[in-house]
Amino acid sequence: MTIDDKEIVSALRARLIERIGDDRFDLWFGNGTQLVPRPGTLLVEVPNSFYRDWLRSHFRGDLEAVCAEIFSDTMAVEFQVNEHLTVPEPSASKQPRTAQDDQPEGSVAGTIATAQSSRPIRRAWATFDELMVGTSNKLAATSAQLAVERPGTISPLLLHGPTGVGKSHLLEATLAGMQAAHPHTRTVYLTAEQFTSHFLEALSGRGLPSFRRKYRDMDLLVLDDIQFFAGKKATLVEVLHTVDQLLRQGRQIVLAADRPPAELPELGPELVARLSGGLVCGLELPDYATRLGIVARLSRQLEVSVPEDVQSLVASQVASHARELSGVLNRLQATSLAHGRPINRTLAEEVLSDMTAQASRFIRLPDIQKAVCDEFGILPDSLRSTRTARSVSNPRVLAMFLARKHTRAALSEISHYFGRRSHSTVISANKKVEAWMSRPETLLLGEKDCHVEEALRRVEQRLKIG
Repeated sequence: MTIDDKEIVSALRARLIERIGDDRFDLWFGNGTQLVPRPGTLLVEVPNSFYRDWLRSHFRGDLEAVCAEIFSDTMAVEFQVNEHLTVPEPSASKQPRTAQDDQPEGSVAGTIATAQSSRPIRRAWATFDELMVGTSNKLAATSAQLAVERPGTISPLLLHGPTGVGKSHLLEATLAGMQAAHPHTRTVYLTAEQFTSHFLEALSGRGLPSFRRKYRDMDLLVLDDIQFFAGKKATLVEVLHTVDQLLRQGRQIVLAADRPPAELPELGPELVARLSGGLVCGLELPDYATRLGIVARLSRQLEVSVPEDVQSLVASQVASHARELSGVLNRLQATSLAHGRPINRTLAEEVLSDMTAQASRFIRLPDIQKAVCDEFGILPDSLRSTRTARSVSNPRVLAMFLARKHTRAALSEISHYFGRRSHSTVISANKKVEAWMSRPETLLLGEKDCHVEEALRRVEQRLKIG
């Protein structure tokens, strides 16, 4: 690989991390996967067919989007098994962390690091003390603390809400609190994607008994993003049996999802019933008073002097979550240092104005509709009509899939926008597109046939150009 190729790969990996996050990147694009740029093509070399099929199904769009940002020409993405590559063990800084490491040698689950391990960890867990509690999260925070004080009394505990409202913070705080209050308990925190990955690896080898002993003998099991389990039948069966075993033993289970159980029918009626039988707590975006408290706390953590009137301005203008508030403060600090200007209301108004202009370029439902209609030559009214002809219904399904992927709109909002009565039609559309991509399949779109992945790529390219 030339120096130029190495720089290209570094840029690709950096953008991919920004797009999918550190944890997912490490899990699927760690040392076991290689990106190889070629003329007009990005070759993704993987250690086995499982990785090939998984990356093709779940990350092809992300890879194509990253390529489109870096290269001026359109790049095809191809996946190829390279038997010389090996599946990496989870890294100590990104893997699920447990309080005990008593697994049999050679088990897949046994590769998970322990809280007492001498290997370095990425950072300390978040704590309850670091959480700014307000009306939007008070019930969830109190319930999580109760789970620590009296493990098993409210199990399972499910926290749900949109991105950025503090679900993962509460999960981490619960684990940290349990490890501090009950040092000898066995605890584990992992995402649903990590659970699925470890389960499938165990299933394909000889590690299934060890995997089951690992997770069914925990005192505290913390699972994040459980909506990821949707449609994964084998994994859902394993999750259900794991939950049942832990509940029978009076153990504590804490989970997080982006929706309440009633809106997750794709998890199956049995698991939904188990989740509903515990305690379900919703988290909402913080109100003004909570946002003001978050800004003040973040300012102290960043060691940045932010006047009270600027704190009030930021809290009132950024009606969102802690991550965006943190982003504004980081931008304020960087702008102040770069231009040698004090952080005051004038500078804050300029930064907020610039960030609002950038936010206005986020993809909206009308953008999805226009891109789909322009690409396949159909009228907007047809896309939102009750017509069932495949030339119209197929583009409509793709539009709902892309809307769920690229916008922040709720399921009900997406279904209503495209003329449907229930949010379940959006869920069905998502499952249908995933099924098309797994085959892959040629679809009638407007007046022409097109492979589903090519159709999605072309619409996403229009969204980027627009």
